[in-house]
Amino acid sequence: MTESVERDVRMLAEAAKAASTELGMASFDQRNEALRAMAAALRARAEEVLEANAEDMDAARADGMSASLLDRLLLTRDRVEGMAAALEELAALPDSLGRVLEDRTLENGLRVQRVTVPFGVVAMVYEARPNVTADAAGICVKTGNACVLRSGSSALRSSVAIARVLADAAESAGLSKGSICIVESADRASADALMRLHGVVDLLIPRGGAGLIRRCVENATVPVIETGTGNCHVYVHETADFAKARAIVMNAKTQRTGVCNACESLLVDRAVASAFLPEMLAELAAAGVLVHGDAVARACAEQAGALAQFVDATEDDWGTEYLALEISVKAVDGLDEAIAHINRYGTHHSDAIVAEDAAAGERFLAAVDSAAVYVNASTRFTDGGQFGLGAEIGISTQKLHARGPFAADALTSYKYVIRGAGQVRP
Repeated sequence: MTESVERDVRMLAEAAKAASTELGMASFDQRNEALRAMAAALRARAEEVLEANAEDMDAARADGMSASLLDRLLLTRDRVEGMAAALEELAALPDSLGRVLEDRTLENGLRVQRVTVPFGVVAMVYEARPNVTADAAGICVKTGNACVLRSGSSALRSSVAIARVLADAAESAGLSKGSICIVESADRASADALMRLHGVVDLLIPRGGAGLIRRCVENATVPVIETGTGNCHVYVHETADFAKARAIVMNAKTQRTGVCNACESLLVDRAVASAFLPEMLAELAAAGVLVHGDAVARACAEQAGALAQFVDATEDDWGTEYLALEISVKAVDGLDEAIAHINRYGTHHSDAIVAEDAAAGERFLAAVDSAAVYVNASTRFTDGGQFGLGAEIGISTQKLHARGPFAADALTSYKYVIRGAGQVRP
């Protein structure tokens, strides 16, 4: 069984490899036309996608999947339309290929240019997020990369349906067969096989929980870009506007819980904790949020009558990504302790300070070692579309080769192009 899975994965990847050369040379207009055709096909075949998703949802409910993960798995007509619109937004973006990053003429007359090019074959391994199928395929087409997609088991029917729609549309628009491929098996061996196809797969991008990302980083023999988990913080400085802080915390925590840029930890300056936290904890409790808090937070929850939605925090809570209506709450002795706490327990994803003191905000921006750092705004904005980058393939929490929303411009490499007139090296 494992041998047949590995053979099938290799065949898919080799088909993508064969398609990648022609796709990489496709014109800007050809790639954009394919993206528009993919968007139109998603709209035209939405019912097919929704039927597949309904089967995934039924199976996930039967397996006891949490409400936040069910929301991440769910597709609606509006969400299918969102995927289609994202593809059209990609088509409207400037070309990421062929950009001249450097142009020099040497003393010997050689003209040396550094020019953006596709990676070649991009493999994507992801969990219960069917929308990632469309985002990944679209970004790869935009940047001239062939893709091999491997969805998790809970979203497999949805992801396969989406990939088939997109692959058919891309081919009908003139792109090579094999430009968009999906592994139609959720067997763990299929992911393992994909991440070890050195020489065929040029780049692997895992998107999911900490376990999936760790397995890819530890076992892959191809280059990996981590799209990290999100233990994101909101820190309320002693100069914060409390109304502004409550709105930011509620948005960051409750607007959508099963996403990597949701707030998982609230830090509050001890100097204002007793003034700020009672109303904040009451508001969180009213929204059904379970607070894992320290002794200061417990006293404030008791004052607010919110102990029914409170448990004492453990050391593990400071580093937990809940992906649910849960949050850790801790009082800190000022800006330096908040920064140290975030850099120790955070995942270098997205962290925010709420402060009216501009100097405190600037110090936070400089000292917090995360891909996206905010002053007076929700962490929920860490997203390619929200940043004006178009659809993203994930949020990178590493520093090479991309960081933050990993959109079209980041899915390119470069090569040196040298033009001469017969020069030889002396």
